[in-house]
Amino acid sequence: MADTGVVAVLGAGSWGTTFAKVLADAALATGAERSIRIWGRRDEVVAQINAEHRNAQYLKDIALPDSITASTDVAEVLAGAGIVILAVPAQSLRLQLRKWKPLVEPGAVVVSLMKGLELGTDSRMSQVISEELDIPQERVAVVSGPNLAMEIARQEPTASVVACSDEATAVSFALYCTAPYFRPYTSNDVVGVEIGGIVKNVIALAVGICEGKQMGDNTKASVITRGLAETSRLALALGGDARTMAGLAGLGDLVATCSSPLSRNHTAGRLLGEGLTLDQVTERMTQTAEGIKSGYAVYELAGKLGVDMPITAAVVAVLEGKLSVDELGPRLLARSLKSEGDY
Repeated sequence: MADTGVVAVLGAGSWGTTFAKVLADAALATGAERSIRIWGRRDEVVAQINAEHRNAQYLKDIALPDSITASTDVAEVLAGAGIVILAVPAQSLRLQLRKWKPLVEPGAVVVSLMKGLELGTDSRMSQVISEELDIPQERVAVVSGPNLAMEIARQEPTASVVACSDEATAVSFALYCTAPYFRPYTSNDVVGVEIGGIVKNVIALAVGICEGKQMGDNTKASVITRGLAETSRLALALGGDARTMAGLAGLGDLVATCSSPLSRNHTAGRLLGEGLTLDQVTERMTQTAEGIKSGYAVYELAGKLGVDMPITAAVVAVLEGKLSVDELGPRLLARSLKSEGDY
């Protein structure tokens, strides 16, 4: 992995800013010199990062290291960057990459923090990156796992996964982002890691709806467990590894996202369960709940592959207005009787 000492983080939301902090703290821990530049769309966010070393809109009063700067000029951010971190909404990625392609340094490693499936193509983010930037998969890495940004920004101990088809790239980047509170493991199962991060958002919407309807822990545990089963079915159908589903990028991410009030998808589901319309939820949310956008793409992909995903189907029906939140609970467990081990 070519390390120029310059890292570009494209996206100034909670996770992009938090991961910039992880990279800066990792450098501080090893004594490495590193310049981390964040690209953001909003002048006020960029100005606050530069002047106050804060991003109050997304991370409240968390202090950011001095090695982090920000700009609204993407060319300035990408200049000389040997590592490019992408943390933008999944559905806007392809069009943005087409504009950014001439600005990305030759040989740069591109890392996806995104957990979405593209509508229309059913492409994972690593596939979109490779296609639009015309770079081999060996230079595309994915970070996933239980990544609740605020907890990591507060430096609460967290384990995660760096996945890449090239083991050397995965190991190099894992070392690059190892901070005292952030411990990455490596994987070559890019498919499984990405699918785990994508589908858990849809399952979190279902769990959030159950919570909004004041259903109990038995219900939520049942949905989480069966949600893991249908996530595994899809991952395996795409060539993923079953062991990934039992790890940080599968079970770990699913539990965190379905259980925490810090989860955007859990929050969006809870608001739907409390009776808000989808438009009202979208208006209230300050950040994208990827499960709302990616749910239909997941459902469509499962249909093409002949994979049974009843929880995903029910959530999509709610999002499309074909099923009320009152009907969701009974629908979630309304399958014909079968052995639990039958995936």
